[in-house]
Amino acid sequence: MREVNSLNHTRWECRYHIVFIPKYRKKRIFGEIRKELGSVFHQLARQRESLIEEGHLMPDHVHMMISIPPKYGVAQVIGFIKGKSAIHIARHYSGRGRNYVGQHFWARGYFASTVGRDEEVIRSYIRHQEQEDRRIDQLKLI
Repeated sequence: MREVNSLNHTRWECRYHIVFIPKYRKKRIFGEIRKELGSVFHQLARQRESLIEEGHLMPDHVHMMISIPPKYGVAQVIGFIKGKSAIHIARHYSGRGRNYVGQHFWARGYFASTVGRDEEVIRSYIRHQEQEDRRIDQLKLI
């Protein structure tokens, strides 16, 4: 049985499969930044009463399944997560000052798809994306 969330006057189940990339799709999400970025995303999502249910950080893109209350727009939440995480990256990894408002770490836009009855398929896809990318890279070498 799926969990149905509730607000004061609303019962809801709104899940989205989101994918976004770093600027120019450069392979920037490595090492320390990769370890820390997951917790940063979770913290930022909670600030918008959202929950990242599944996620995977690839070297050149981010996959997540996120539950967003209907009182927030998908664009509003994803824009908040991308903007604030870019500021965090700039401050902690680029040596920028305290009042630095971020750099353009993430490319404009994102992919969004609603998650309905195929939730398990999407969860599996997110979990196994890295293995699939390696398999495709190996095929290109042949």
